[in-house]
Amino acid sequence: MLTVLNDPAAGRSDSIRFGPSAYGIESAEVYLSTRGFDPHRHDTYGIGVTTAGVQTFGYRGSQRVCLPGQLHVLHPDETHDGGPGTEDGFGYRILYIPPELVRGALGGQALPFVADPVQEPTPAVRPIASLLADIDDPISELSCAEIAVAVADCLLSLSGRPDSRRATVDIRAVELVREYLAAHAREQTPASTLEQIAATDRFTITRHFRWAFGTSPDRYRTLRRLALAQAAIESGQSLQADLRPDADLVEGPHRRLIDRTSRYQWPHPKKSRIEPQPLLSPRS
Repeated sequence: MLTVLNDPAAGRSDSIRFGPSAYGIESAEVYLSTRGFDPHRHDTYGIGVTTAGVQTFGYRGSQRVCLPGQLHVLHPDETHDGGPGTEDGFGYRILYIPPELVRGALGGQALPFVADPVQEPTPAVRPIASLLADIDDPISELSCAEIAVAVADCLLSLSGRPDSRRATVDIRAVELVREYLAAHAREQTPASTLEQIAATDRFTITRHFRWAFGTSPDRYRTLRRLALAQAAIESGQSLQADLRPDADLVEGPHRRLIDRTSRYQWPHPKKSRIEPQPLLSPRS
């Protein structure tokens, strides 16, 4: 459902667009010109990146300012509001994730606390910016684990708390996972299957797989599917149903598959300017 918040006095419409949600994870893209959000709170973490303008919000007794490229971290059950810091309005993308997923990705450790809710775009926050670059990706079991690990590791780093987990990678286990994903790229592999193969939990698999191969299990499987689809297209074959993205292919399957997956592998020309996009009805 698309709802645009029209304000005749504003130069453009205020709006919010939500991405697919699953496993308690939600994402949104927001643009506000003159109005703001009343004080409210969530039972999830809210982690976002300002994409345009100046964002201001009250949080833990202080007024905060978040500029384009900066990250903001909202802890569960913390009251906050939000609004434009200038007459030009502001935009941001945000991810909401349940604290139990973060705790699971930390192996049961206590939840980290980030004292400063506004963070610079350092290497620690880049994985979050990458997740928010496209909020339209569906969330599978494997991508859920990837999101939880990225958020947990980011929060732990920003909190300044030492990581007490063992950092040794079980190369044999993640190699078995990689071999299985390559052999079953046409399938939606449940995270529980990989847990059985590696004899460890899905969060450890995700973290160790990235350390070993530079990408996540879900992304690796996507690239294997892309390779199979590309080979089929180049040989003049029609794509079989098991190579088509479940939610995307109503018509033009070849173009849509390449459009959907090629951003992971093939470069695109830079755009000279990216405008904030119209969005959907607000979460409160």
